[in-house]
Amino acid sequence: MITQKIKDFLNSQKLGYVATVSFDGKPNISPKGTIIGWTSKLLAFADIRSPDTLKNLQGNPYVEINVIDPLLRKGYLFQGTARIIKDGSLFDEILNNYRKNGIQSQINSIVLVDVSSVSDVISPLYDLGTSEQEIKSKWKQYFEKL
Repeated sequence: MITQKIKDFLNSQKLGYVATVSFDGKPNISPKGTIIGWTSKLLAFADIRSPDTLKNLQGNPYVEINVIDPLLRKGYLFQGTARIIKDGSLFDEILNNYRKNGIQSQINSIVLVDVSSVSDVISPLYDLGTSEQEIKSKWKQYFEKL
C-alpha cells in the first residue's frame, strides 16, 4: 500500500495536512511537517505542537492525511485510524529517525496511522493536457516572486 515510491515522496515533501473531527463534530485540519511512511501500512507524524489533533484523535481515531507537491500539484490522500504512542521501542526508533533527519523540536508523542487506503491526488490542470514540466515551471515562478 505505502510503496517505496510513496515513502520517498513523503520524505521529499516538507508539509502535509492532517484532518480530524472534534468531539462536537467540527472539522479540524492541521499542518504537519513530519509525516513519514514507516512501513507499507503505517504512517507516522510527530506531536510537536498538536493539542487539538491529539484531543480529536483520542475521541475519534479516524484521520485523513493529504500530502501534495506544491510545484507538481500531485500527491496522495491517506485514510486510516490513528493511535498515539509516548514511549516504548517503536517510539524510540521513530524518534531516533526524526533526530537523524534533523528534527530538533521537542516531540511529545508520535501518532501512528494504520492506513486503510491511499489515493492519488492530481490537479485538474493535467486533465487539460498541461504537462508536468509546464505546471512545475508555472508554480516555481510564482513562488520565486513571493
